[in-house]
Amino acid sequence: MTSGINAALNRIKNSAVVRPIFDLVPVSAKARLRKLVDWFTQPSLKTRVLRETTQTNSLLSLYIYEQHRRDVAATDPRRLVASGFKQYSQHDEDGIIEEIFRRIGVTNRTFIEFGVGDGTENCTVYLLLQGWSGLWIEGGAISYQGAVRQFAYALAEKRLQIICSFITAENIQQLFAQAGMPAEPDLLSIDIDNNDYWVWKAIVHYRPRVVAIEYNASFGPSADCIIPYDPVRIWDGSNYCGASLKALERLGREKGYTLAGCNYTGVTAFFVRDDLLGDAFAGPFTSERLFEPPRYFIRMLGGHPPAVGPLVLPPSEGR
Repeated sequence: MTSGINAALNRIKNSAVVRPIFDLVPVSAKARLRKLVDWFTQPSLKTRVLRETTQTNSLLSLYIYEQHRRDVAATDPRRLVASGFKQYSQHDEDGIIEEIFRRIGVTNRTFIEFGVGDGTENCTVYLLLQGWSGLWIEGGAISYQGAVRQFAYALAEKRLQIICSFITAENIQQLFAQAGMPAEPDLLSIDIDNNDYWVWKAIVHYRPRVVAIEYNASFGPSADCIIPYDPVRIWDGSNYCGASLKALERLGREKGYTLAGCNYTGVTAFFVRDDLLGDAFAGPFTSERLFEPPRYFIRMLGGHPPAVGPLVLPPSEGR
């Protein structure tokens, strides 16, 4: 509310009618007016206590997370979780994705992601800002409109396509073809909360080099289980959703992919195509070894609230 009031006052102050008059006001009077506005817009005691409590919890979360990263880096630096950081991803996926491609290299710098929300927090915004291009698919009409509005510049530059469609195992490859996606994009990111397993299984004509996919850490590291396929299912907010990490590990093997690691909060698993694995990652590549438990309470600090807009990117070879 405070920022909204200040923004409204600034708009009034800088209007063509008010600005000339305001410039004539003595500085001392402006200072008294500023103090009055600050007093009127100061947050309540309850709001201040909640804000400070939130900041304390965030700092504790950051300490726990950084300590875990240091411990992993000291004992097994090839574990991907040691490389995580958050820029625009929901958790620490940005850093892990960057580290994977540091190890295996990039080719066409193309991504495909579905379940992107309004685009301000997902696994590929950070890549887009680094000159990548790709496809987003979002089933929510409001989120789709938000993404189109905020990423109008990338759409105009032909670096991004956004499709509004509810995703099913039956239509996913048709959507890829509609957008003219290459058969081997560098990254495929899947986050649709329920049918992730079944949709990945249905993708047979496309062979991304890396797959980031949501898993249900509530099932633990060893249970091989998946919720039944239902093309119209919508997540109800419970932990009855998706697939276990072991089930995704098995599916990955069937499709020619190896489980390379998971993110710290136990949300996203990363698979690398078998022909690219080499000795760049730490085995054994099993869910029992690479599983990260559900740590949804950990808040990844991302600075100011996310927002996007046009950026001037320097020319780069291969871009």
